[in-house]
Amino acid sequence: MGTVAIFGAGVMGETLLSGLLRAGRPADELVITERRPERAAELTETYGVRAVSNVDAAAEAETLILVVKPQDMAALLDEIGPHVGEANLVVSLAAGITTDFIESHLPEGRSVVRVMPNTPALVDQGMAAISGGRHCLPEHLEQARGLLAATGKVTEVPEKLQDAVTAMSGSGPAYIFYVVEAMIEAGVVLGMPRATATELVTQTLFGAATMLRETGQHPTVLREQVTSPGGTTAAALRVLDDHKVRAAFVSAIEAAAVRSRELSGG
Repeated sequence: MGTVAIFGAGVMGETLLSGLLRAGRPADELVITERRPERAAELTETYGVRAVSNVDAAAEAETLILVVKPQDMAALLDEIGPHVGEANLVVSLAAGITTDFIESHLPEGRSVVRVMPNTPALVDQGMAAISGGRHCLPEHLEQARGLLAATGKVTEVPEKLQDAVTAMSGSGPAYIFYVVEAMIEAGVVLGMPRATATELVTQTLFGAATMLRETGQHPTVLREQVTSPGGTTAAALRVLDDHKVRAAFVSAIEAAAVRSRELSGG
């Protein structure tokens, strides 16, 4: 894979950098670019990697990982485009930026992979969806998969589904945190100390997610195992159904997908 350059050292850029190092990637094979000198100095001291200019990174690295804000992408591509060679792989983690857009700012024939990650990558439990551009070969997708596997799971999807991915797993942690907030508040309303409520809800969430992953059973089956006829869970679920919570979640995720298409100009 050679040298990997990470353009943009914000939260996700640092997450990927630290994940690659934990996965055994040598620090001397990683370079970063960051327009804030103090931030660049902080990362070089913390991780032992080099901070270079955008142009130098593009000229030196075999794999270019773009983790800048979507509104900064065009300027970055115009700056580094002349230095991106046929052997380079360009991996974009910018939300809403299509492979067509990136390819249009690079010399013809360059290999591009689009990625939608999510924030649990911070604890190596991320979910990333990858899509290849017009000139992307299977080995390029495998290369991107290998990079992103350092911070969690990776799956390949057609690029037309990336807006749905954004709405489900990209924004998904926020939905879970929203529900957790509500459950903790309910515990407080019932007289429970906030710290105790937080511990109970967090471990319940972790346990339920582990059951989904390890049993392979449909969530309906697992839910029914908890729901005794006429019991407490049935009473709670009846209220959720009365408030159309399931329909609200579907509508919310649809709205997020629509917004993702709007942001990408689609």
